[in-house]
Amino acid sequence: MGKQHHKYSTPAKPKQEDLRPVELIFARLDASHQNPTNLLLHYICVPLMVLGILGMAWAMPFPEIGFLKAYQGYFNWASFVIAVAVYYYLKQSPMLSYLMLFLMFGFSYLIIQFETWEKAGGPPLGLISVGVLMLSLVGQYIGGKIEGKEQSFNDDSKLFYVTPLWVMYRLARKIKLKY
Repeated sequence: MGKQHHKYSTPAKPKQEDLRPVELIFARLDASHQNPTNLLLHYICVPLMVLGILGMAWAMPFPEIGFLKAYQGYFNWASFVIAVAVYYYLKQSPMLSYLMLFLMFGFSYLIIQFETWEKAGGPPLGLISVGVLMLSLVGQYIGGKIEGKEQSFNDDSKLFYVTPLWVMYRLARKIKLKY
């Protein structure tokens, strides 16, 4: 007969070899982000970092291509950033990639509002985006100092790509959404 679990026993923790590659990265990020202040800074600054990068890509001039003229203003360098990111995230976790796509759509709307503001005499989109990115990087640096592990970001370049997905994972876990 198989091993039976008592209703109050804790489920067996999955073995490291049973985890998906992204779960191994999430575990590394979880281990180096224990301080509540650092976590809060990541919840705020990582999405802002994504917004800054998207805004900078959006602000870069896009060449006029004949068959894309009908989509002028809707197809730009940020479209490529979104497509590559969502494809990469889809390979890691379909549910989290959908959440990231939804977030990027929201950021795209916000960027369009920044463009409207720029046309009305406000600051250029590129300047806003660089400012948002710089503030978010400062926040991440401060969080790393508080945690005492500011070097963990430099340990693996993959963490840069996966950290936004990790933030979604942490938030999905809080609301008990299976990723």
